[in-house]
Amino acid sequence: MKTRITALLGIEHPIFQAAMSWASSNSALVIAVSNAGGMGVLAAGPLRIDDFRRILGEIQAGTKKPFGVNIPLNSSKAAEMLNIAHEARIPVMVASQGGPREHLARFRAVGTKWLHVVASVEHARKAEAAGVDALVVDGAEAGGHPPPSEVGTIVLVRRVLQEVKLPVVASGGVADGAGIAALLALGADAVQLGTRFIATPEASVHENYKRAVLEAEVDQTAFVGRGMAPIRQLRNSFAEKYVEMERAGAPMEELDELFKQHSLKQAALEGDIKWGKVEAGQSAGLVHEILPAAEVMRRLVNELEAARRRLANL
Repeated sequence: MKTRITALLGIEHPIFQAAMSWASSNSALVIAVSNAGGMGVLAAGPLRIDDFRRILGEIQAGTKKPFGVNIPLNSSKAAEMLNIAHEARIPVMVASQGGPREHLARFRAVGTKWLHVVASVEHARKAEAAGVDALVVDGAEAGGHPPPSEVGTIVLVRRVLQEVKLPVVASGGVADGAGIAALLALGADAVQLGTRFIATPEASVHENYKRAVLEAEVDQTAFVGRGMAPIRQLRNSFAEKYVEMERAGAPMEELDELFKQHSLKQAALEGDIKWGKVEAGQSAGLVHEILPAAEVMRRLVNELEAARRRLANL
C-alpha cells in the first residue's frame, strides 16, 4: 500500500508503533516493528543519556530499515539527545512537546525526516508553518497524552486534514487492521498504534501492566489531569481517587499534588498497577493476547487488506 507517508519515509506499510515511555524505550520493539515493514519508534524521554546512545547503536545494528526516535523537546535532556540523534543521522524524528523550527535545518541537512506530534488544529498549523515534513495527530482515545480538548480521533484528524497540506499519521483508538483502514479512508496517510504494542514480549514494561491491558474493556480508561497535562490511563485506585476529588471540587493544588505523587514508572517498571499511572488507550478493550511484535504487524497488514477488499466489494 502506497501513501504519502510510505513514500516519504521509505516504509512498506502505513503503520507506526507509537513512542511509549518505558514500553518502547528499548531496541527490541523498535527493531521488530521496523524489520516487519512498519515504523518502529524509540521513546527516548525516560532514558539516561548513556542508555539513549547505547540503544540507538543497538537499533542501527539490528535493522537497516527506517526507524524513528521520539524526543520531548521540553525535556531537560532534549538538547543533548538532539545532538546525539543528529550525530547518529537518525532516519526519522518524531518530536513532541515543543517547537521544532530551530532544529529543522540541521536535521534536514543529514537527511532526517521530521514528524511533529500535535493534538489540536492550532498546533498543526504552527508545525506546518515551521516546516516539518509530516504530522502525528493524537485523538482523545489515545493513551498517554491525548488532546486536552478531548476531541476524538476521527473528528480531530479530519479537521486537521482540512487545514494542512502535510501528510498525517492518525493516532488514537486503533488496535487492528480494520481501524487502520478506517483512518486511511478518512484521509490519513498512516496510522499509529500504541496500546496494541504494549501487549508484546518486546515491550519493556512489567507483566502486571501487560495483563492489565489485556483485562481492560473499552470503557475502563480514565482521563486524568484536566487543566494540567492530562493523560489517559486504565481505571485504577489512583485514577478513581483523582476523579472523585475532581468531581468533589477539590482545589487544583490538591489535584496537582495527588497527580505528582504517582507515576508511569511506578506502573511500568515496578508493576504497581493499582496506584501507578497505567497509561493506555481505549483500544485496550480490543487487545486480547500477547503476541510478538512481528506477528502483530503481520496480522495488522492482513486485516488491513481484508478491510480494503471488503470496502471494494460493497
